[in-house]
Amino acid sequence: MEPESHGGMWLRGKTIGRGSFGTVSLATAKKKSNKRRNHLPRLMAVKWAEVSHSGTLQKEREILTRFEGCPYILRCYGDEITTKNGELTYNVLLEYASGGTLASRIKNSCGGLPEADVKRHTRSILQGLDHIHNRGYVHCDIKPQNILLVSSSSSPFASSHDDYVAKIADFGSAKNTMQAQRKRKKERHFFSLRGTPLYMSPESVLRKEQEAPSDIWALGCVVAEMISGKPAWNCEPHMDVEELLSLIGSGRESPETPSEMSKEGKDFLKRCFVKPSMFRWTAAMLLHHPFVSEDPDGSKEVKSVQVHTAPELSNGTKVQLAGSSVEESALGGRKRRRINGYNESPIGDDGLKPVSKGSITTTQQDSCSVKRFAAAT
Repeated sequence: MEPESHGGMWLRGKTIGRGSFGTVSLATAKKKSNKRRNHLPRLMAVKWAEVSHSGTLQKEREILTRFEGCPYILRCYGDEITTKNGELTYNVLLEYASGGTLASRIKNSCGGLPEADVKRHTRSILQGLDHIHNRGYVHCDIKPQNILLVSSSSSPFASSHDDYVAKIADFGSAKNTMQAQRKRKKERHFFSLRGTPLYMSPESVLRKEQEAPSDIWALGCVVAEMISGKPAWNCEPHMDVEELLSLIGSGRESPETPSEMSKEGKDFLKRCFVKPSMFRWTAAMLLHHPFVSEDPDGSKEVKSVQVHTAPELSNGTKVQLAGSSVEESALGGRKRRRINGYNESPIGDDGLKPVSKGSITTTQQDSCSVKRFAAAT
């Protein structure tokens, strides 16, 4: 490693991963000097790419600045252009996740994580998604490979699994919903999907809609995978990606709900897998679901959730659900849910270069069989 490949306040270490849009290396902060103070943490990750190929990485850095302060989104410490082997390199300094990816944690679990861990990680991801959606963005690629486990202690390395916090990472596919809507109107015939097929929602496949509800569907797939240790879609070994997308878009089936899951967990997945996206629960609503919510004393809530076509509400306030409103009104001493605007008929990459398949942006893994795709997770 040439000295010139280091940054002004940090030193580049060994490579620890390669993604679709950049390489990830360890980075350590330089020791403080009398002339200037170094506010960087001792250990970090640096994601880098040649400047000429760094457009997506620069976009990711810009998006991350909008989420500063959220403890459930991977922290960004800044960016810098350096020179490596005579080439200009764009670098983004990120929080180091010593716990690795959630995908690795699931793979090493030998059959799924304890439900207590699943609840804890799910709540963290929901809080991150709520922050993202409230700022007008959609992640578009929620999956175990893009959830990193960061130590919650002052040390970058945690002593147990309980000391790791799940944080959302990799915003290379993220989009601003308002900008995307304007672009889709202008370039309707050229709009392409983003993300990973196993975690795509029906409306994404069928109508190329990728809004906040699509992230919730993907979250449901991740939760099911954490419990069972295998992808939520129980695909036949011979099924290819096109067949999987056809199955998802048709609405004939839903992702598999693990039988070993608690009653509250199964109900939680039911809210994530509502097929009409306008009635799918939001991140804010799911944070109050008994599966992940806690009382002030730390005990889990046990109240039941009895909702079929609309979210259960705790008061009379209106809640906006993807273009439709849900409200409670007192009629005859009982509360009734009224849904307005129901006009949607029910509808039933990790680390590789992106390739194009029709109008869908996928990864090289997507061109393989689903069996191989699932094994990679």
